[in-house]
Amino acid sequence: MKLTTQRLPALLALTACLAAGLSACAPIIVGGAVMGSLVATDRRTTGTQVEDEGIELRSGSRLRDNPGERVHVNVTSYNRQVLVTGEAPNAQDQQLVEQVVSKVGNVRAVVNEMGILGITTLSQRANDAYITGKVKAGLVDTKDLLINAFKVVTERGTSYLMGRVTQREADRATNIARSTSGVRKVVRVLEIISEQELQNLQPQPAPVEVRK
Repeated sequence: MKLTTQRLPALLALTACLAAGLSACAPIIVGGAVMGSLVATDRRTTGTQVEDEGIELRSGSRLRDNPGERVHVNVTSYNRQVLVTGEAPNAQDQQLVEQVVSKVGNVRAVVNEMGILGITTLSQRANDAYITGKVKAGLVDTKDLLINAFKVVTERGTSYLMGRVTQREADRATNIARSTSGVRKVVRVLEIISEQELQNLQPQPAPVEVRK
């Protein structure tokens, strides 16, 4: 998939900002929930969105204490299901990260995708952020998918998709991610809902008052 010339400069600027921010960060990175104007159309309740952000923040705080800088961890929560990605030097630290996150309040499940290998460099993480931006741009360009129905995380060229979506949306997003340059593998951490459930989640139009 090729990016439009209008979108590419914005993504390059975003990647530069992310790279600059990463250079001043500790090895643990906490994923943030999409807030602002997207809250109104998110398929999670407002309360769940707040819980997800709290889970990410509390997990990051605890992991900074133990195992600390021995690992590089990304924590991303969607509907209280937590994806942990990154690198740990051994299986013990990999499992320790999962145990720490699982004990955070409101967490209902942990998907541990940490690799047992050396910590990635800042340039590698910046490239992963760039790939994430391209995947998101591809989702926006489809016009038939809502970008805020998904969370996208990329680690070492593997893109993870999270969200509450229908089977059609899941397959469509997977194909888009797979066709994005730089993506080596796509892992779906998705909650599949029916078309009827999706219809029920759509905002209902306000009743029209007719005056005579």
